[in-house]
Amino acid sequence: MFDIKEIIRLMKVFEESNNVGELKMKYKEFELFLRKRGEGQQNVVIPAAPQPVQQVQQVQPVAPAPTTTPSASEEKAETEQEDTGKNLYELRSPMVGTFYRRPDPDSPPYVEVGDKVKKGDVVCIIEAMKLFNEIKSDVNGTIKKILVEDQDPVEFDQVLFLIELDE
Repeated sequence: MFDIKEIIRLMKVFEESNNVGELKMKYKEFELFLRKRGEGQQNVVIPAAPQPVQQVQQVQPVAPAPTTTPSASEEKAETEQEDTGKNLYELRSPMVGTFYRRPDPDSPPYVEVGDKVKKGDVVCIIEAMKLFNEIKSDVNGTIKKILVEDQDPVEFDQVLFLIELDE
């Protein structure tokens, strides 16, 4: 399999090239497709293999000092405790980049909390090195949480969405 640093280096070389407008690469289960942006087009990198389904593990919050109003960390712990009893899938970022909830500023978000998604539905875009990568759901389910704000930077393997799996 390819190292993410090697893929990023390849993407940079492709972008800086004036002679290559399109690049297709396939190695075993890994596929990469790059196309330079033309009039009205967006560049898209399509990952070949979906991530395996993972279940969120139970979080044991540490007992906080007594207060009269709950702190942000207490509210987060309570929410996590409520959510972890369910069959949740963590949709993770396949790359480092900028997270976008909508295809363009004038469009509605791809998904909202409570929306049903099917495997293959686009849920967001991550921009990496001027390439706009559609991120698709790997599972059928309901969006329970969106863990990243629009236009925030994201890291590789960062959890973007919590999806309650259909039974």
